[in-house]
Amino acid sequence: MSSSNNSKYDLICVGGGAAGFFTALQRAEHSHSPTRILILEKSNGVLGKVKVSGGGRCNVTHACFDPQEMVTFYPRGNKELLGPFHQFLCGDMMGWLDDHGVPTHIEEDGRIFPTSNNSQTIIDCFQEQVRLHGIKVKTGEGLQTLKQDDTGWVIKTNKGTYRSKNVMMATGSSPKIWGYLEALGLPIIPPVPSLFTFNIQHALIDGLPGLSVPNASVRIVDTAYEESGPLLITHWGLSGPAVLKLSSRAARKLHGNGYNFKISVSWIEEDGDIVKRELARLRKTSGGSLVVKNALFGLPKRLWERICHRAGIGPEKYGDLNTKKLEALETLMTDCVFTVNGKSTFKEEFVTAGGVDTKAINFKTMEAKNFPGLYFAGEVLNIDALTGGFNFQAAWTESYIAAKGMTNDSRS
Repeated sequence: MSSSNNSKYDLICVGGGAAGFFTALQRAEHSHSPTRILILEKSNGVLGKVKVSGGGRCNVTHACFDPQEMVTFYPRGNKELLGPFHQFLCGDMMGWLDDHGVPTHIEEDGRIFPTSNNSQTIIDCFQEQVRLHGIKVKTGEGLQTLKQDDTGWVIKTNKGTYRSKNVMMATGSSPKIWGYLEALGLPIIPPVPSLFTFNIQHALIDGLPGLSVPNASVRIVDTAYEESGPLLITHWGLSGPAVLKLSSRAARKLHGNGYNFKISVSWIEEDGDIVKRELARLRKTSGGSLVVKNALFGLPKRLWERICHRAGIGPEKYGDLNTKKLEALETLMTDCVFTVNGKSTFKEEFVTAGGVDTKAINFKTMEAKNFPGLYFAGEVLNIDALTGGFNFQAAWTESYIAAKGMTNDSRS
C-alpha cells in the first residue's frame, strides 16, 4: 500500500499499550479542533500489560501525591520525571479515571486499583473513549521503517504506509524497535532485566513456599545495595517487595554478575545487638523453655524451626544453649547468607532497565531533542520503577506531557 492523503494523520502512536492509548486520548482531549489519530499495534490485541497488571486487577498507580517523594521509586529516570510529576501525578490520573466512569480505591500498601478490581474496566474505558474520539486502532501492524522528510514522519508497516507530523513511540521493551531508533541516530542504553526474583537452593527455605515475613531486609554481599520490606519464600527461592526492590536498584550490577551473587537476609527488623540481649534475657528468665517451641520476633513457626535446626539446636532449653549455638541463632536471624544462582520473572510482569537515553529527550514535551515531532513514553525509555503502580504512572504522566506538547506546537 502506498501513502496517500488518506493515510496522513495528526498523530500516530506506535504501540497499543497503556502509553500509546493514553497519549492518543490526551491528544484528542487537548485538541481544540478535530484531529486524525491512529494507533498501530504489532500484535493482534491491545492493552496487554493493562490486562495482566496486578493479577488482573490493574494496579493503575500509587498513592504518592508528592513529586519529590514519588521520584524516589524510580531507580532510573528520577531526576527527569520530577518536573513532569508536578504537572500530572497519581491524583490527576485518579481524577481522569473517575471523570470517565472508573472510580478507584487505595489499598493499605498504597497501590491504587479500579473499584471493580478488574483490569477489563480500564480497557473498556480506554476503548470506549477511543471510539468516541474517532481514533483509529489497527492491530497486526508491525513497524518496518520510520523516516523523516520535509512534511514530517513516514511510517511503513507490514500492511501499509502512513504519514504524520507527530509520532509517539510507545513500543515498550522492544529490542527490534530500539534497533530502528539507534539506526535513526538516537542513543540507546543496552537493556537488562529489572524487577525479578532470586533463584536459591538452600536447605533453610526448601519446602517452605508461600511462607512470608513482614519486615525483612536483604543486602547484596560486598555492596551498598540493601532493601527492606516483606519477603516471600517461593518454590524457586525468594521474592516479595524486598527482593523486587533490590533487583530493580541493582539491575545493572546483577546483570554484570551473570545473576550469580550472595545476599544477606535479616528476617527481622532488629539488629544483632538486640537479638543478643533478648537471647541473654531468655536464658535467665525462661531458661526452662524449649527453644524450638518459642519463636522469636514474630517469625513463622516453620521458619523458626528451620533456623533452630540450622543452628544445631534440637530439643534444648534456652538455659542449656552454649555460646556457639546462641551466636549461630543470632546470625541466622540477622545475617543469613544465601547464594543466588539466576533469576525468575516476577509473575506476568517483565520490566527492563534500559532503552532510549533520557538525555536525548526534552522532558518538558517528551519530544526527542534532535528529531522534531518524535515523542516517547513508557518503557521504550531508559526509565523504570519499583513494583506498585509506578511504571504505569510514569507512562500516564509522559503521555500527558507529550500530548500537551503536541497541542502547543505551532507545527501541529
